[in-house]
Amino acid sequence: PKRGGRHVEIKHRFVETNGIRMHIAEAGEGPLVLLCHGFPESWYSWRHQLPVLAEAGFHAVAPDMRGYGQTDAPEAIDAYTQFDLVGDMVGLLDALGAETAVIVGHDWGAPVAWNAALWRPDRFRAVVGMSVPFTPRGPVPPTQAFKAAFGENFFYILYFQEPGKAEAELERDVRRTMRMTLFTASGDGPDRSILPRLPKTAGFLDGMVDPGEEHLPSWLTKEDLDFYTAEFEGRGFRGGLNWYRNMDRNWRLSAPWAGAKVTVPALFISGEKDVVRAMAPGAAEAMREWVPNLRDVIWLPGCGHWTQQERPHEVNEALVAFLRSL
Repeated sequence: PKRGGRHVEIKHRFVETNGIRMHIAEAGEGPLVLLCHGFPESWYSWRHQLPVLAEAGFHAVAPDMRGYGQTDAPEAIDAYTQFDLVGDMVGLLDALGAETAVIVGHDWGAPVAWNAALWRPDRFRAVVGMSVPFTPRGPVPPTQAFKAAFGENFFYILYFQEPGKAEAELERDVRRTMRMTLFTASGDGPDRSILPRLPKTAGFLDGMVDPGEEHLPSWLTKEDLDFYTAEFEGRGFRGGLNWYRNMDRNWRLSAPWAGAKVTVPALFISGEKDVVRAMAPGAAEAMREWVPNLRDVIWLPGCGHWTQQERPHEVNEALVAFLRSL
């Protein structure tokens, strides 16, 4: 993208971190800002942020997270705990020769960002969470809570637990999977309140709507879809799904941090129509108790789940303002 009359180039390279080879996209020079994507995405979900952060005087780095894109995807399910993922980010700082960074995370990248700030405030001097707020460790393992809440109804996180099952469904037609997932969870997707409650036997895509190639939302081009499709056709969904399969393990391992607070300066950005908001009502508002240095909570009207892709301009403005305030 040309901004201010000059072209900001996004560069790509590989680094070694925490025992894996990681692909990163980067732009600019200056204080380091790490951009952690979620499921099912890639570094590419930050394509609108990298050049703008570079223009604003920052070194913006968006990795393909563990299990995604061109980054290694270890075979073992338990190689995808939050401790492995935060370890990847600490190792990435070391590989980049940076003492500290501001860490930004969307969707599954948000818990990585929150935990990085919680566990290593000496390395992560500020944090931005998108879509997924910081939540304190609960009294029971997450899947136990989900089973109690959803009973005989379908819930995608429980469906994702069985290795191989969701992979088979999502990989059957990768382009269709990406098209439906990106559309349905966006602000342009169907009204969530009229979507049917599905039985436990349903699949992930059964509750989704396919817009078809001719009716993609304005923020998602055919070229964007081409990119995501190629990434997941090459890598598959197993790595990304393994993040979900560690939720109970994360809960168990994080016991020493029960009741701990995120003390570094923080910002939360989310879409008003984000399905995560409906799943965890009031969680963002309750964050102030656990994130005492939470500078702002920004709700983007009409925006769904894919925050930085659906509303790049607003997200960029908020990010740059927050970074400059530090």
